[in-house]
Amino acid sequence: MGGLRWPLASNESNEQELFPQGLRVVGKGEYRGLEFLEVDAKTIINKVPGPPRFGFQYTINAFRGCSHRCSYCFARPTHDYLGLNIADDFDTKIVVKRNAVERARAETSPAKWGGDLIAMGTNTDPYQAAEGKYRLTRGLLEVMVERANPVSILTKSSLVLRDMDVLEQLASRAKVRVDFSVGTVDEAVWKVTEPGTPHPMRRIESVAKLNAAGIRSGVLMGPVLPGISDSPEQLHATVKAAVQAGAVSVGHVPLHLGPGVRAHFIDWLASHRPDLLPMYDDLYSGSGRQADTGYRAWLGKQIGDLLWELGGPEPIRPEAPKPAPSKPKSPPTRQMALDFG
Repeated sequence: MGGLRWPLASNESNEQELFPQGLRVVGKGEYRGLEFLEVDAKTIINKVPGPPRFGFQYTINAFRGCSHRCSYCFARPTHDYLGLNIADDFDTKIVVKRNAVERARAETSPAKWGGDLIAMGTNTDPYQAAEGKYRLTRGLLEVMVERANPVSILTKSSLVLRDMDVLEQLASRAKVRVDFSVGTVDEAVWKVTEPGTPHPMRRIESVAKLNAAGIRSGVLMGPVLPGISDSPEQLHATVKAAVQAGAVSVGHVPLHLGPGVRAHFIDWLASHRPDLLPMYDDLYSGSGRQADTGYRAWLGKQIGDLLWELGGPEPIRPEAPKPAPSKPKSPPTRQMALDFG
């Protein structure tokens, strides 16, 4: 494996060969098992190419890699670009843009910045374990307060509640929204698919607390895993929890298997649920990154119907495939909890 392609900060470790220009910080205590690779980023605000597709065009990601260890994470290939592997390295070798706050303050100077909304958490989680050590996301939010700049945050972590004071300040000056990724509230699925994240019900509770404080907060059921977290009972429980927490929106995203991620997830599936491999071959046939349109339409209808039944907000229907939904050609397996037990 070659060295990192990202220029790192000055070296104080013995790993000269792997990180010739870098500072490698070995995690201790609650960070044991992690390595933090500190870098000085040349820029911190990224402009997403093309027209805005998800309500934003500018993003900030203070970290690369993520200790949440989600088996399905779409961002894993970003570690391959850095010369690190997309499996264990992505989970444990976390690139930290240690100058993120200083760069954000410089790049949002009123003389050069138009005040556009900035999204955080579009690549890796801004409230993963590294944030507890480096507090970069908090510092970035403090800059946004100074600039009265609108922000949206997507996270799987209740650590965001630590920054309630800053979020309240920002909400008094600009639009701010925090959405929680909660693919399922099924505890058996949570433990095996995203073992580094806080319990999904802690995220649900955080939605309620933020909304009570006047900070708009919703739920993204993402990703929904075919045959693993999409039974009627599982979908009902997750939608019900989101609605009861007062989520201002409940969206959903079916599992997406892009290059690199597909091989990693299929390997994981072969170890944990080999019985589902034929179904996945069917749903993600050929080089398809997304489940087939029939499945996506079916899932959208299930969640939409649940929101109507439970009195939730209007459903967000990504990509709304047509024609009208019908039963998917590969019905999901319904005994996940027993099989994982």
